[in-house]
Amino acid sequence: MTMDRRYDVACFDLYGTLVDIRTDEYDKRAWEKFRGFLNDSGMGVHYDDQWFLRDLLDQALILEQRRAAERVREDGVEDCPDECVEPNRGEGYRSLFAVAAPQGRIPAVWQAQADEMALRAAWVFRKASTRHIGLYPGALEMLRGLRGAGMRTVLVTNAQSCYTVPELEMLGLDVLFDAIVISSEEGIKKPHPEIFRRALERVGATPDRAVMVGNDERCDIVGAKNAGIDGVYINSGISPEHDPQRSEEAVLSLDHPDYDALLAFLLG
Repeated sequence: MTMDRRYDVACFDLYGTLVDIRTDEYDKRAWEKFRGFLNDSGMGVHYDDQWFLRDLLDQALILEQRRAAERVREDGVEDCPDECVEPNRGEGYRSLFAVAAPQGRIPAVWQAQADEMALRAAWVFRKASTRHIGLYPGALEMLRGLRGAGMRTVLVTNAQSCYTVPELEMLGLDVLFDAIVISSEEGIKKPHPEIFRRALERVGATPDRAVMVGNDERCDIVGAKNAGIDGVYINSGISPEHDPQRSEEAVLSLDHPDYDALLAFLLG
């Protein structure tokens, strides 16, 4: 701990905070490419129609949402509304291969292959439905600057690990965090304070020595505040439409990803 510095840990949101991204998950071409991958996977599945495929995946995600909610209750998380429960979309992709299995259940000998194909299927769809993805200028340098100064960095993102893990690797971000907390792996998402608590537990930190940096006032700033964590708000090009230009809930507001100003605040 550095006593003359306000924080020891900086938590970051991902999309809209460090990464600029545009996707279109309704794009028919993306679904056709996805359907073609499944049909050519060698896993014995064949989908004639993308609309049937969409409906099947939607149904699988509804079921996974229920399972995630049950796991959250079993974990003893209190006051967790449905909007804060995060299903694992990877399980939905996995279910698309189960239709070819006996009684719709993947045999144990196929499990590893099914898991691998589900991840590949997810990545095929993600790439096909992504219109733009890239780091905001200076994001890597800012993270390296914090870590070089002795601060720990933690990713806390509402996202699907089947998409986010390969994107972190692709963008060179995977090695710049002491802990990575993705909502689909936790079953719970921001703004619920539990996901922030889990993030700090991973690095042995306390809320009074941590700060959350994000572009969504409700999820990132208010959520962190309810967990006792200060927030830095960045109004980026993909912040929620009705978010303010400056957040009264934050200890610092930036009108764009101004990482020089962020570094000066965190290390000053």
